[in-house]
Order: sequence, then C-alpha cells, then structure tokens
Amino acid sequence: MAVTDFFAGEIATELLKNLVKICRKSVLCKRTAEQLVTSIDDLLPIIQEIKYTGVELPPPRQRHLDALSETLVGGRDLARKVSNSGRWNVYKNLQLARKMEKLEKKVSGFLNGPLQAYILADVHHLRFDTAEKFDRIENSTRRLEQRLGAVNIGVGREGTGWYEEAVRRAEEEERCEGSLVNLGVGMDVAKRKVKEMVIGKDDFRVVGICGIGGSGKTTLAREICRDDEVRSYFNNRVFFLTVSQSPNVEQLRSKIWGMILGNNSVDSIDTIPPCTLQYDFRIVVKTLVILDDVWSIPVLEQLIVKIPGCKTLVVSRFKFTPPVINCTYELELLRENEAVALFCHAAFGQNAIPSGSNEKLIKQVVDECKGLPLALKVIGALLRDKPEMFWTSAKSRLSRSQPICESHEIHLLERMRLSIDCLPEKVRECFLDLGSFPEDKKIPLDVLINIWVDLHDIEEEDAFAILVELAEKNLLTPVKDARYGDIYSSYYDISVYQHDVLRDLAIYLSNRENVNQRRRLLMPRRETGIPKEWERNIDKPFNAQIVSVHTGEMREMDWFSMEFPKAEVLILNFSSSEYFLPPFIDNMPKLKALVLINYSTSNAVLRNLSVFTNLSNLRSLWFEKISVPQLPETTLPLKNLRKISLVLCKINTSFDDSVVDLPHLFPYLSELTMDHCVDLTELPPSICKMNKLESLSVTNCHSLRELPTDLGKLNSLKILRTYACPSLRRLPPGICSLVWLHYLDISQCVNLASLPEGIGGLKSLEKIDMRECPQIRNLPKSAAWLRSLRRVICDEEVSWLWREVERSVPGLCVQVAEECFNLDWLAE
Repeated sequence: MAVTDFFAGEIATELLKNLVKICRKSVLCKRTAEQLVTSIDDLLPIIQEIKYTGVELPPPRQRHLDALSETLVGGRDLARKVSNSGRWNVYKNLQLARKMEKLEKKVSGFLNGPLQAYILADVHHLRFDTAEKFDRIENSTRRLEQRLGAVNIGVGREGTGWYEEAVRRAEEEERCEGSLVNLGVGMDVAKRKVKEMVIGKDDFRVVGICGIGGSGKTTLAREICRDDEVRSYFNNRVFFLTVSQSPNVEQLRSKIWGMILGNNSVDSIDTIPPCTLQYDFRIVVKTLVILDDVWSIPVLEQLIVKIPGCKTLVVSRFKFTPPVINCTYELELLRENEAVALFCHAAFGQNAIPSGSNEKLIKQVVDECKGLPLALKVIGALLRDKPEMFWTSAKSRLSRSQPICESHEIHLLERMRLSIDCLPEKVRECFLDLGSFPEDKKIPLDVLINIWVDLHDIEEEDAFAILVELAEKNLLTPVKDARYGDIYSSYYDISVYQHDVLRDLAIYLSNRENVNQRRRLLMPRRETGIPKEWERNIDKPFNAQIVSVHTGEMREMDWFSMEFPKAEVLILNFSSSEYFLPPFIDNMPKLKALVLINYSTSNAVLRNLSVFTNLSNLRSLWFEKISVPQLPETTLPLKNLRKISLVLCKINTSFDDSVVDLPHLFPYLSELTMDHCVDLTELPPSICKMNKLESLSVTNCHSLRELPTDLGKLNSLKILRTYACPSLRRLPPGICSLVWLHYLDISQCVNLASLPEGIGGLKSLEKIDMRECPQIRNLPKSAAWLRSLRRVICDEEVSWLWREVERSVPGLCVQVAEECFNLDWLAE
C-alpha cells in the first residue's frame, strides 16, 4: 500500500503543480482554459486509480481524494465557461476570474497540506518495510510472534503514532528550559564527554549521567537528545523516556519495544515476556534510548535493551557500577564564574553582575547556593527587583540553613526553603499543594485551580494569578499552549509541570509535623498500599485538608478505617483496570473536591460506589481514564456540586435518561466537561433541563453525531465548546436561543456544514472560534446582528465573509488562524 500510494502521490503532485500554473493564466487566455480542461481530464483517471487500486485507504485519505475529485470536476466546468465567455463581458469575466482564484487556492491547499503529509507517511512506512526486508506486514508479525514468544505487535486501540510521539517530545523539550546557555563551560565539557561515551565508544552498550537533584542532569540529557551529531549518528532514532521513582515497568518496556520496531503503538493489552528485550536481532539498527530519572538497578535491568546497535543512556541521582553500566559521567557542580552567570541571568536578566551593584553580597548569596543550577535559578528569581536589605536578610537565612544531616539533598532543600518562606502566605500554601501530584507527571491546570479555589477561598482569577507568580519565580513551569491565559481558555487540556526537586521540597516542608497533624497527607511515590506510617496512626483522626494517595490496584482488604474530619480534597492516583474506592470517603464530611486519575493503559472500573451516596459538600469531581459508573439509586442529590470533568473516560450508558435523572442528581451543576470520551455518540436530552449550567464542553469526542434539539433551553449557558468532534454535522437551531452565550468554539469540526440561520439571536456572543471547519462556506445573513461579537477566529477561506460582517459590527476583530492540517489519520 505504501509504495503504490507513494508513487501515485508523486505523479499527482507533479500534475497538480502544472494545474495550479495553468489556473493562474486561465482568465487571461481562452486557449489556457482549454488546456486546463485537457489537464483535468488526464488527471481525474489517475486519482480514480489511486482510490480504486484494490488497496483500502484510511477514511480521511479517501475523503480528501473524493473532495479533490469533486473540485477538479467543478474546475473543468469552470474552465469551459471561461472558454465560452465573450471577450467584452467584463463583469462575467471578473466573476469567473474570482472563481478561478478560489479554485487555485483550494488545489494549492491540498498540495501544501494533506498531500505532503500523505507522502511523509508513505515514506515512513516504506523506510521500515525496506529496512527490515519484510514483504508483508502479516508475515512480519507472524515471524516475530514465533521468535519472540507469541507477542502480538500492531497498532494499539489506544496507541499513538510516530507523529503524536514527535509532537509530545517537542512539547516536552519546549517545556524544559533544556539549554546549556548560561550553564557555563563546565556543562559544555560534560556534553562533550557524554557524547564521546555515546557515539565514540562502540563497545559501551550502557552509559550513564549521575549527579544530585537540581544539578542539571536532565538538561544535559536533553541536549544530547537533540544534538545534531548524535541524531545523525543514530539516524534520528533517539528516544527520551522518564522512568521516575514509581514506574510502570511493563508500560515502559512496551513503549521501548514499540520504538525499537518503529511502532510506538504496541497494544496495551499485550504483555511482553522478559525475553523480548533480550532477543538478539540479526538486523542492526542504531538506536539511542535515554532513560531519565532512574532510581533502582532492578528497574534499570528490565529496561536495558540488548540489541546490536542499540545503546542506552541512563540518567540518575545514583552512580550505577559495572556490569550494569559500562561507564558513568559524574556531573560536577558549577564553578564560581558559571554559578554567578546563571544566578545573574535569573536575578537581573543578564549574565554578569550589573555595574553599581553590591558585588560582594551577590557573590555571598551565590556561594550559599553551592553551585546547584536549580537553586541558583530559584533563589535568583526570588531576589529579582528586591532591595539590598532583603538580599542581606536572605544571605543570612541561607547561611543558617545548614542542617545536622550533611546529605546533599537535604542541604539543597534547606537552602531552597528560603524561596518558599518568603512567599505570601496564600502563594506559599498553593506551592505546597503541588506535592499532592505524582512525580514526572503533568498536572492538569483545571484540577489545580479547582483545589486552590475550594481550599483557600479565592476566586479563579486570583488562583491563576498565583500560578503566574509561581511560574515567574521558577517554582513551576506551565506547558506552552496558545490558549494559556485566554479569558475563555479551557483549563482541562492545559497543564503545568514541576521539577522533581521542587516537588521534593513541597513534600519535605509538608511532612515536618506529626503525621496526624499534617495539613497535607501525601505519598511521595507510588506504593502497593497505604504507607506503614499512616497505618500505625489510624487510632487517631488525621487533620489533613488534602489527602493524596498513589497506588496500583486497590481491593477492599487493602484499605484501613481512617478518620478525616477536616479533609476537603481527596486525590486518588492509581494504575489499574479495577479500583475499589476507599471506604474512608464516608469519614470525610467536609470533602469538596474528589480527583481520580488512572495512569493505566485501560479505563478503570470503580467498585464501592456506595461512597457517593452522601457527599453533600462535594463541589468538583474529576474522572480521568475511568469507566463512568451508574451511581446507586440511593444517591442523594449533590446540591453543592458545581463542576464535573470527564477526561478519557468511557461513558457507556451511565448518562442515559433511563438510567439517571441528571437535573435531579446535579441540580446546581454549572460546568460540565467531557473530553476525549470516544464512545460518546450523543448527549442525553435531559441535559437540556439543567438550568444552572453555564459551561458545556464536549471536545475531542470523535463519535459525537449530534447535540440535543432542545439545547436552547439552557438559559444560563455562557460557554459552549464542541471542538474536534469530526462526526458532528450540524448545530441544532435551538442554540440560537442562548441569549447569554458569550463564547462558541466549533473549531476542527471538519464535517460541520453550516452555522444556524438564526445565529444572530446570540445577542451576548463575544467570541467564535471556527478554525478548520472547511465545510462552512457561507454565513447566515443574521450574522450581521451579532452586535456584541468582538473576535472571530477562522480560516482564510471564510475570513472575507466575516470582513463583510465586520462593517456592520463595530469593534469586531477577524483573526485568520494559522493553517494546520489534521494528521490524525497518521495514527492508523
């Protein structure tokens, strides 16, 4: 399939390029128009041949080719009209010229977008087919199964493709500062030494980087990952994986296996036997696997790949010795001049001490940071724009922070504690809350904001301001997103990241009190059950306001009876396909926020649903990768519940009107989010009776076919998001009755045919996002009645329609979105 499509795509590309050139001249010469007809007649059979060669194309590719065929047929008719048009009919010729320009743009869009992606995908398939010398995928799978212990290799139901992996890797690289600039000559030397081990020593199969937390290990490893010479040596087969203290080893091994085979979508239900990664392939393909944040030898031994040409770079706080690792580079702390440069960059925005500053004081503060890059950045950010007296006080407090234990880790935490002690009380408490989330995981911004709002009695806008302040002080890092900070941004698909040393600091500061008196009861890493320290103290109530549990599968017998009279937030992080909810939820009378996040590869089935029967104070509920359960009939109406978020969940029939009365169960719900719920085909009609609902987000739900007819009855609705729902073909006319709607997001609804004729009835509408809606080619006349509309985001093809509306609506700004072609089909 790949070879046929590739060469057919090449032929189509050349012919289409000629077609575009002819289009540009067609309005000037009838002879050119006649040539255009001939070219299209020659081209259409080739497209039909691509479509009907007996090879089944992915549905998105089939749709693109069908649309191109229709466009070319229309172009042929248009060219004939040009040929038959009188020379002196100026008005008609002008109309035809505009249509020809539109045809050219459409064909060019296909040339520069999907067609390029088709070729890229085919080259990707062709490269691996040729390299591994397999004639057919079925044969290759069968041979591998026989030789590797009947392992099923293929595209997983929930897997992601190489393109998504590349995007994820790029996002992670942007997330981390990851640059050796400002880290000095020492880091350059370190990079050179590590490169010598990686590409200069063929007999070294496993090499390492070690150093204390915050010393720049991950930064150095990421530099190696994107170094041009390294990537060239390994033919761009360089992969970066974070292991962490509590890894899912089977999941990581599956991912490595997928990378080695050039298939990052190994089925999640397959269990790779221990011998798989030890198999000695005869085909040598150079590959570099970088394992970051490795904590133990047993885990490392399961992840090391023993295949000719494959090398592993291990990044750890510990120095692992031979025979596990051939050679390890010990990362040294920064020298004085390097430390000063990095500190000054954080404190003054330049790489040297500013003239006129107190150089002695600055160097004293730098000296107290002991050459640790992370400490230098955090303390530097803390002291930025502060008066000299504040610097003097900081220096004194730093010098007194030497603990009895001389451990480098404790030493670092004690020194960095200053940056937290100097924060305003609310900001400090919000920072300490970050220790509630697992290491090396992105923290959903929506969850974080909800917790801060419920726990610290602040408004959502103030919570976001605290987030920005923590980011400015290098205490957390927002993952870059175009919507970050927008007034209508959807927080549920934006996240933040925290360095593991800063997380250690939050836990370290939270755990100083007796376990029963702590405000936050946290588990530093994933364990098989409840920590022994908790178990030994269950005879007394726990006064924690936040309880965070991180385990694998939990059964009824794994829990203990515990009292939490003050608990307001419960975060359950786990990794399993089945999970028994803790009985002690019944002993949390003040519980306001319940968060369940499943890190397994399959959706979890929840047990012990009786805990939901009396959560009278619950205000927010977050389910991630859960099979949404049917609540017991004895469940009382949750009158205080304001927000429900279902991410990557299976809805099943839990919301059917025959199963649950949503308006009765959630009478005051104001925000409902369903994201990436793949089995959701329609919303229950009863949702239209939830009169308090202000925000409805149904996004990335690829099976959603329609919205309820009576959606207009949601008379309190202010925000409606239905983006990236490709099966949605129409919006119900009833939405035109949403007189309080402020924001409408229908972006990436690629099959949405039109906007409702009565859209002008949305009198309060301020913003529309309709980028990547290629089927919408006209606007209703009533669009000119949208007097409150201030911003429209759309594609260039329809922007001129909105420009006409712009004349009728004062203050309207039309923003043309960057072209971004949908490449979801690459995952197939």
